[in-house]
Amino acid sequence: MNESEKLESTVSVSQLAGSRYDLLDLKMLKEIEDATEPAEDPEGLSGYVHSCETMGTADGPGIRFVLFMTGCPLRCQYCHNPDTWRLKNGHRVTMDDVKGEIGKYADFLIEAGGGITISGGEPLVQPKFLASILRWCKEKNLHTALDTSGFLGKRMTKQMFDDTDLVLLDIKSSVPEVYKAVTGVSVEPTLEFARRRAARNISIWIRYVLVPGLTDDFDNVEGVADFVSTLSSVERVEVLPFHKMGEHKWEAMDLKYQLKEIEPPSEELLARVLDQFRQRNLTVY
Repeated sequence: MNESEKLESTVSVSQLAGSRYDLLDLKMLKEIEDATEPAEDPEGLSGYVHSCETMGTADGPGIRFVLFMTGCPLRCQYCHNPDTWRLKNGHRVTMDDVKGEIGKYADFLIEAGGGITISGGEPLVQPKFLASILRWCKEKNLHTALDTSGFLGKRMTKQMFDDTDLVLLDIKSSVPEVYKAVTGVSVEPTLEFARRRAARNISIWIRYVLVPGLTDDFDNVEGVADFVSTLSSVERVEVLPFHKMGEHKWEAMDLKYQLKEIEPPSEELLARVLDQFRQRNLTVY
């Protein structure tokens, strides 16, 4: 793609404001289904984005500007954003546009004790664009959070680590076979990323999605809790009850949703899992 084609294909970040649960234009997805996957901008001055939220409260401390990027190597059974899996499914935006949009809210976010959260998809699919955003945000004294599976953690440079105040790390399972069944990939890169992060004494919030019949086994939870308790920089653990808010996307994209018959966890199951983490003296939500 030459420079003129890049400019012609970009949209403003403000055009993408909306819920993470909104489906990207299905007609657009169908039209580009067989197109060649685009390469990342080598300069990190543009990238592919799904949507953004300007008043997020669930992805880090305080009020957050949340930017959802596209591209993800995982295929989680309970994913609520399958339309972010492919890089090309996103809208290309420029770094200048990201600066302009976040800049509108920077002072307010700082005053509100919030900041910027970069989520996805998996942001580390676009490491150069991610690095550019993180570096600029830190120059503006904005708190930065990275929501990641950790699978591509080796792409994090020292500068990117330095520019990331908080990692929201999803650990799906402690059992390799279960992790592979849930995500389609190996768990070890995630565990190694967590160890690297903790060794730098940088804040981590662990996220654990509780899916009845899939991730709720007692020993599985024990394994995750045991591992997390070894990470000195973990500030909290968030146990997230399974929900089906993304099911409509799977259906619209003609994908088989394997958890169609699964219901959210009971209060009793949720209480048991919360207690398993608390028994390690972890702060749990």
